[in-house]
Amino acid sequence: MKHLLHHLDKAFENKIRLGIMSALMVNDMLDFNALKDLLGVTDGNLASHLKALEKVDYISVKKQFIARKPNTQYAATPQGMKAFHEHLNALERLIKESNQQS
Repeated sequence: MKHLLHHLDKAFENKIRLGIMSALMVNDMLDFNALKDLLGVTDGNLASHLKALEKVDYISVKKQFIARKPNTQYAATPQGMKAFHEHLNALERLIKESNQQS
């Protein structure tokens, strides 16, 4: 079972980062406020987790102005999508192996 733990991605160990990626996997793009409302987190908390995912190139950021108001959009990168799928697959294998040992 230990060999399966090596396939889990540390970037997704936090439930907020897991939630961000889950939301971005089913939406082409989401803005900051949509993610904040969806996840029920504070501005600062969300910003720090978005920065962590951006740092490892799992999300892309697009800043623009809409009606003179700043708007920041986020999307999962191909690298982020691949990493997220691999993480979910590792979780599934871990669960299956745990159930077989029970």
